[in-house]
This record gives sequence, C-alpha cells and structure tokens, in this order.
Amino acid sequence: MTKNSKHLKRYAIPRSWAIPRKAEVWAVKPSPGPHSKELSIPLMVALRDILKLGNTSSEVKKILAQREIKVDGSVRVSYKHPVGLMDVISITKIDSHYRVMLNPRGQIILTQIEKSQSTWKLVRIINKVKVKGAKTQLNLHDGRNLLVAKDTFKTGDVLKISLPDQKIMEKLDMKESNLALLTGGAHIGTICRIKGTEVTSNPGPNLVEFHEGFNTIMDYVFVVGDQTSQIGSGEVSII
Repeated sequence: MTKNSKHLKRYAIPRSWAIPRKAEVWAVKPSPGPHSKELSIPLMVALRDILKLGNTSSEVKKILAQREIKVDGSVRVSYKHPVGLMDVISITKIDSHYRVMLNPRGQIILTQIEKSQSTWKLVRIINKVKVKGAKTQLNLHDGRNLLVAKDTFKTGDVLKISLPDQKIMEKLDMKESNLALLTGGAHIGTICRIKGTEVTSNPGPNLVEFHEGFNTIMDYVFVVGDQTSQIGSGEVSII
C-alpha cells in the first residue's frame, strides 16, 4: 500500500481492528474524519464484520442507502465513514444502539446500550483556544468544537453532551477519586480510579496515578464517572 493509496490491504490494518487479517486480501479504507485510523473503524467493518448485519458489502451498502444508520444521532450513508471511541451507532429499523469502546486487547468493540443512553455521549477536551467575542472554543477528541461563554473547563476534562444537538449536560473533571477508561498503554480498555495527577516540569507528558498501583500519561486517561461509570459495566461487548 502506497502512502496515498485509496485501498487498504488486510495485512496492513491497524491492530485495533478485530477482524481476520488473512481471510481476505482487501479491507475498507476509512475516509478522512474526526478519528485517527488507529482508533476508528469504517462503518462497513462495524456493520458487516462486527454486527453481522450483512454478509457482503453490497448488502451493507443497501442498508446504508435506506438511511437506517445513525452515528451520534445523524444519518450516515457512506460505508467508509469512520467511527471511533464513544461514538453511538443506532440502527433505527430494529431500534438497536451501540457505543464504540475498547477492550483490554486494544481492539475496537461495540457495546450494546439502551435507547436512553443513545441520546448522549462522552467527549474529552484535548485543547482549548480563545476566540472572538471573549468566548472559548473547546476542541474535543471526536473532532467537534464547542463554543462556551464562560471558561470553567480544563484540558483532560470530559463533557457529557446531548445528541445530536451537542448541548453540555455535565462535566467530569480529571481529579482524584473519579473513574477513567484507559485508551492506551499496558492497561488499555480498563476502568480505574484516579489517585492523583503529576504535572511534570520537563518536556515529558503529565502523569496520572491510579489506586490500582500504576500510572500512565494523561493523554491515555478518559474520565467516565465519579462514583460509578457513566458508560456502565456488564454490557454485551460485540467483537
């Protein structure tokens, strides 16, 4: 595969894709989008290979053409559209809903959720900038940008937003005792309780320490709740 190729061979797919590498020659290459290729999968893989909604790409394309698939509350018809961490996939015809998650092997999975949970998602603030009108723009992990008049947010905090209108429902702080999903490192895909944070004075990344007895870089920490996890536990993981 060349750098600018429009195609993707299966042997070159990211390790996060939970599909066989040697079953076929080609895989669907996701279109450019809000998530990186390493932490997202195209809708075709989600619908055909994980949810088994069709046996062939033609069948999945027909489902998409019927406008029965929503991602974060918006209809998607492109089979190459990338879906990534915390995105919500809804199949309106059968009223089924799934949240994109990571398992402890670093693979992307789909977790079945209730309809009431499909109306919101968690988004992590990756940075923020001041804009005209004395407002602050929050740049989020899924490519969204939110404008807020009063800046009470920090990089690393997580917002619970409604779908599809993107209204802020709640803020989950990166602070002691809160629960966090780890999105990288040796403990990827696990939920742990924050013990504290360490801001480094050198060029290295800031660290987060956990009650479970280890630490990791702040970029890998995705807060998901305080006393209980907002994304639940014990849900059916489809891989």
